[in-house]
Amino acid sequence: MASGHSVANTEDLPDGFQMTELGPLPKEWRVVRLGEILVETNQRVREIEGQDIVVLSITRHFGLISQEEKFKKRVASQNLDNYKVVHRGELVYGFPMDEGVIHFLWQYPVGAVSPVYYTWKLYNSQADAHFLDYLLKTPHLLRIYEMLQSKTVHRRRIVHPKDFINISIPFPPLPEQRAIAHVLRTVQRAKEATEGVIAALKELKKSLMQHLFTYGPVPVTERERVPLQETEIGPLPKEWRVVRLGEVGKVITGRTPSTARPEYWNGHIPFITPVDLNGMPIQVAQRSITEDGLKKAKPLPKGAVLVSCIGYIGKVGVVDSEIAATNQQINAVIVDSSKISNWFLAYAVMRESNLLESRARKTTVPILHKTNFERIPIPLPPLAKQREIARMLQAVDAKIAAEERRRAALEELFKTLLHALMSGRMRVPHIVGGERSCDSAPDADKLPKSED
Repeated sequence: MASGHSVANTEDLPDGFQMTELGPLPKEWRVVRLGEILVETNQRVREIEGQDIVVLSITRHFGLISQEEKFKKRVASQNLDNYKVVHRGELVYGFPMDEGVIHFLWQYPVGAVSPVYYTWKLYNSQADAHFLDYLLKTPHLLRIYEMLQSKTVHRRRIVHPKDFINISIPFPPLPEQRAIAHVLRTVQRAKEATEGVIAALKELKKSLMQHLFTYGPVPVTERERVPLQETEIGPLPKEWRVVRLGEVGKVITGRTPSTARPEYWNGHIPFITPVDLNGMPIQVAQRSITEDGLKKAKPLPKGAVLVSCIGYIGKVGVVDSEIAATNQQINAVIVDSSKISNWFLAYAVMRESNLLESRARKTTVPILHKTNFERIPIPLPPLAKQREIARMLQAVDAKIAAEERRRAALEELFKTLLHALMSGRMRVPHIVGGERSCDSAPDADKLPKSED
């Protein structure tokens, strides 16, 4: 499949590059069609005997996963005889491919997928499956899938196999394919490890909140010494009170300036909507308003606690800019600092998110009206203990935020490397004739062979 580049145009090519139908590529690379390295398979479950087969679903972001894992329930008994068989290291694609529904199977030795999917295996010994797994999800190829899908009238927007096998791809020598896959896999695993840390920190925060809002800021070993009382929101230390949210501050429902007035928008003042609420301090928002726009909204000071009360019930944030405004989906609490810490209130509301949802009016879009919001019961310990609880939870949140920044940086690094490595603009230390070329990286460590 041509990309519109002129093969004859060799001017200004970097040293060691050639012009191809895909644009400039290293001279050692070839351009091949997918049909030269992949062959379609159509093995059915009924043809296999005596093997345990996992029934798989194909997802956009998580690859091929078992249906039990996807649906959190045991797969209902069904006739799987016509399902297609896929083995580890083989390819499956479905729809819509332009959204990344194309994956190799790695997690299981063998699986079964719906017959509406297409299954493929490598038959070219010079192709590395891990390399192809990354290459086939590059933005360039996703755009090609989108174009090919537009040719079909099928509601599922499929790419027909005859079109799939004619897609042209860059094809480095096998050692370089393995090296590219190794680099990308290293970054991907670092990102996955970071996601594991984030998940663990979020579980820690959940457990810590349960402890702090039941026993207060005391060591776990001393919680049995804390005298408790039963309240409408569960057990609390005896010295704590239960109050209504409206008793600890002024509640303000947001207002949106006219979107038909461009002079109100794209200024320097954050205009916060539920999408901006993630339990963290908010300095900037996806939208912003001008000083004129602020006059038509409801100004909020730094430290105001924000709670989504329409649609996304219970999402929380705290204003961290000098001034801000919100839309009407959000109630803001300007706290009485002599009664309550704003961050303690934010965490207390997070903990009571289920209660907020239960008090919302059930319509097509759930609504928690201001009067009902003001009546939400919250715990009220002495101010010093509020601040200590907030400090401990903010420390965990800071670690979560740091890991999320690391994850975002790794995501950007992966995207940059994916483009640079797959275009040959960045070369990993490559091997020529089985030996590493001496001018690429003479002191580099040996690269591993492709993993199973």
